[in-house]
Amino acid sequence: MTQDTVRPSEPVAPPAPTAGWSLVLPLKPLALAKTRLAPFAGEHRPELALSFALDTVTAALATPGVARVLVVTRDGRAGERLAELGAVVVADEPGGGLNHALAHGAAAALAVDPRAPLAALSADLPALRPAELARVLAAVPPAGRAFLADSPGLGTTLLACAPGSPLAPAFGDGSRTRHAAGGARELRLDGVQSVRRDVDTGADLGEALALGVGPHTGALSARLGYAAGPVPEPR
Repeated sequence: MTQDTVRPSEPVAPPAPTAGWSLVLPLKPLALAKTRLAPFAGEHRPELALSFALDTVTAALATPGVARVLVVTRDGRAGERLAELGAVVVADEPGGGLNHALAHGAAAALAVDPRAPLAALSADLPALRPAELARVLAAVPPAGRAFLADSPGLGTTLLACAPGSPLAPAFGDGSRTRHAAGGARELRLDGVQSVRRDVDTGADLGEALALGVGPHTGALSARLGYAAGPVPEPR
């Protein structure tokens, strides 16, 4: 072993990132999730929240280029169902709200593969299509951070960072402005509506149904009598 063996005479390039993305999804306990859907879904609100997450994770796992999906939740029932799909459940969710949960999930993802690009994704995208999510991920620049705004243009459904860049999530009301002010680049893409249509209200659900939802949300919506367009209040 020579000196050059342990101290190269020329700079060594950092390792290239792995091909597969790590996606982190946060999910509140089902009893607390999607409270704005209560006027429309009534007692079925937790079931809808779970169906959204199941369809989101199913589509995310089917997306080309995605290596793993981590779900941060302390809901045992949801965690069990999502693990059955192939998600990695990060059960020891910290307190402090959504952004603390995402930072915790990001740390777990980096522990699995520190060279993988990382993205936080909303767990309420029941119309998510793998091809559209793949387009969004492919548009993320090779350095720094980027985000995709939600359908109304006020929030964020996806925040991504290249290896070596901090995720720095700032989700919540008005997160589009906060992520942009924090230096993240906004991804302006056409034809990715399924990645932008998160569901917080009955009107949102009607729009998602019009796009075409996954099998879990589709079956539950059919049982509850929901259809594309305005969702009626329960009788």
